[in-house]
Amino acid sequence: QAQLAESGGGLVQPGGSLRLSCAGSGFTLEYNTIGWFRQAPGKEREVVTCISSSDSSTYYADSVKGRITITRDNAKNAVYLQMNRLIPKETAVYYCGADMEAMGISMVAEGYNYWGQGTQITVSS
Repeated sequence: QAQLAESGGGLVQPGGSLRLSCAGSGFTLEYNTIGWFRQAPGKEREVVTCISSSDSSTYYADSVKGRITITRDNAKNAVYLQMNRLIPKETAVYYCGADMEAMGISMVAEGYNYWGQGTQITVSS
């Protein structure tokens, strides 16, 4: 059974950094488009970044460009999200998802087939 598991969230001060991990089991992440989304209380789930299955091209939301990086470690069947210079409004539950049908970038949450359980990031002093 395909599963995803996020880790690495926590409490961080404004301006701080975190590295999230998304570990896959039951399927190979390398062959799927993987996205990171976040959902704040009372808001819809929104895309942060994704990496395509076909050529590992990447997409970043405008609000995070220059501050975050998505990478793959195929040997570990994992995808990582390095987040720098975090700001309080980025407090949310962060989810990784797999879109098994997309060949390229996939920015719509409804298109994703599998999700992890989410990890909380709280940016506060």
